[in-house]
Amino acid sequence: MPEPMPTVAILTALSLEYEAVLAHLTDVEKLTEPRYGTKAKRGRLPGTPWRVALVDMGEGTLTAAAITTHVLSWLDPEAVLLVGVAGGLKDDIEIGDVVVATKVYAIHGGKQTPDGFLARPEAWRASYRLMEAAKEALRGRAHFKPIAVGDVVLADADSELAQRIRTSFNDAVAIEMESSGVAHAVHLAGEAGALIIRGISDKADADKSRADAGGSQPQAAANAARAAVAVLRELEPKPTAPQPRDSDPREGPFRSSTDAPTYGGDHIDFRGSTFPGPFTAKSVGQPPHGDGQ
Repeated sequence: MPEPMPTVAILTALSLEYEAVLAHLTDVEKLTEPRYGTKAKRGRLPGTPWRVALVDMGEGTLTAAAITTHVLSWLDPEAVLLVGVAGGLKDDIEIGDVVVATKVYAIHGGKQTPDGFLARPEAWRASYRLMEAAKEALRGRAHFKPIAVGDVVLADADSELAQRIRTSFNDAVAIEMESSGVAHAVHLAGEAGALIIRGISDKADADKSRADAGGSQPQAAANAARAAVAVLRELEPKPTAPQPRDSDPREGPFRSSTDAPTYGGDHIDFRGSTFPGPFTAKSVGQPPHGDGQ
């Protein structure tokens, strides 16, 4: 029988992100997780060895963490990609650009004091294996930079939050609402790696609504989906575990001949072995079998 195709999970937060990825899949089937009812569509990604399980998980870090946990235990993917849109934080990051997160910051951890807010951030780095595939696939076509994540839509570049991000997370080039939940769930599971791919749909400023109304979100989502496909064309599945060797029919309880009794219990197989020194054994509870045995 042919080997089953390995699975990668792609998670999205918005329907338009979901549709942008779904457009690349063939032979799509519907799946339902039996315990919680989580829905997925699974299809082939042509030109790759991968089956893609696509999940529209919804918005927010807590939802992202919970659904990612379901997906990991349910579908056991080799990798998890979060694909969608984000707001840009730097002047040299343009609407439509693709950002691959080298690091994910959770921006809301901290301590409020009379002297101001003291940041206590958490951060997760991208999977090395997935990042290597992304760099090879998207060299010169994407920004490889950290992103900031919080349960907030940032639409004011002059706000206190925007200033805090510039001060405490100065290398972040984009902001969105789900990656920290996905990254944390994958980190706790310890097996699959995570990669975050975002298309920039606005500049996280007062013009956000105007950019969205102008169709920037579908275009940014399409760019992110194409980038994800390029990464999966480059990513190779993990090697399968070696199959156990066929058992040797001569192993097991020792029988000296077809007529002799079988000696049960533990035994040691000496075939193909060498010993640098003497080997001593003791027979317990069994009668001698012939001279010298």
